[in-house]
Amino acid sequence: MFAGVGGSMILYAGDWPRLLPSDFRVRTLDGVADDWPLRYSDLQPFYQRTDEAFGVSGIEGDPAYPEGAGPPLPPLPIGSIGARMARAHDKLGWHWWPAAQAVLSAPYRGRRPCVQFGACMQGCPEGAKASTDLTHWPEATANGVRLLTGARVSRILMSSNGLAAGAEFVRLDGSWDTVHADVVILAANAIGTPRILLNSATPQHPDGLANSSGMLGRRLMVHPFANVTGYFDEDLISWNGHVGAKIACYEFYETSPDRDFVRGAKWSLAPTGGPLNAAMPTRAGEDVWGDAHHDHVRRHLGRTISWGIFGEDLPDENNRVTVDGSLTDSSGIPAPKITYAVSENSRRLLDFHIARAVESMQAAGAYDTAVESLMRYSGWHLLGTARMGENPRTSVVDQYGRSHDISNLYIVDGSVFVTSGGVNPTSTISALALRSTEHLIANRRNQKVPA
Repeated sequence: MFAGVGGSMILYAGDWPRLLPSDFRVRTLDGVADDWPLRYSDLQPFYQRTDEAFGVSGIEGDPAYPEGAGPPLPPLPIGSIGARMARAHDKLGWHWWPAAQAVLSAPYRGRRPCVQFGACMQGCPEGAKASTDLTHWPEATANGVRLLTGARVSRILMSSNGLAAGAEFVRLDGSWDTVHADVVILAANAIGTPRILLNSATPQHPDGLANSSGMLGRRLMVHPFANVTGYFDEDLISWNGHVGAKIACYEFYETSPDRDFVRGAKWSLAPTGGPLNAAMPTRAGEDVWGDAHHDHVRRHLGRTISWGIFGEDLPDENNRVTVDGSLTDSSGIPAPKITYAVSENSRRLLDFHIARAVESMQAAGAYDTAVESLMRYSGWHLLGTARMGENPRTSVVDQYGRSHDISNLYIVDGSVFVTSGGVNPTSTISALALRSTEHLIANRRNQKVPA
């Protein structure tokens, strides 16, 4: 996670998939978790508009998705590694499609296109990867929005009539201040948001704000992640290109009755890094120095292909965020405490997908493969700790992100997810935020505000 203007988009890979229709109906289809209070069709127009706002590259027609308008820009090049794996999947009869990316394939709204540096995870030096410091903040501040940087929020303030009234925060120099507002919107991710709300407890809300259901902080979901690397005899220039995904595979995304787990995962085909990445210990744990180091680099640099596997994480009320009883951050604010265990369903799911990804690499001609499961380096998106729902007794916010308990308090980050799906969440977080904001604006005359 990254705290700064643009947030974690500064350092994300730019992979921009949507949730699939089945992700909104997991209880109905598979008998686990819960259904969302909205459907894919409710979110589809907002997906399309956020694609345009961020400048997404891709191509319509992916059979994994319903029909609808495609991204505004043509797809990025899939490169030699994408073509190699696409041919292998054609041979296997498995799905593949050029992946939608929040990375420009052509000039767009004053921004320059991707030149395939492969530095997406370190921040895009060309400005081609979408992040809100480039796509939204300049226009917002030009139109009068006040942006406070270096401000760490400790708690939400409450008014005498039981509504949110602003926030207390600490500056970089250690001084404390407050900001007042008629409406408070939280977007601090699925750890930061419950932390702030739990730290905002009052005599009227002893268990934290927006927590009459007792669900705040519960059902943390993090996308258990695996990586399968294939090794090839020829130079595939696999250090080159955008990092998010060249192609994506949804062949095993949906539940199948002949498997010992429910739900599935998306695969993203990624480049495997340049000379420094090849020279250092790899994700799969190899550590070769001394006389064998040159052979190690020759084996890896440009000659490896990687499938990143994003497994769906089912909600579990025991996976949760609470406030630590003794630990504080450098400002003295009580720190979050995370309790999480990987489920057996997730482990079986990853084992199955890893085995299929190894088959994929072998079909493409890999002479060897390496596997890393439950990777610490990547994945682990933060979702679900302030879930949306229609029933205030079992959810924190409604389908528009408004707190059931406090009518002028909204949440617009990944904590509102009911289920995690098996895809990167940024596109869905953005579409939900747009939908929530427009609903708030459309109903502003009926919005209660602090006394």
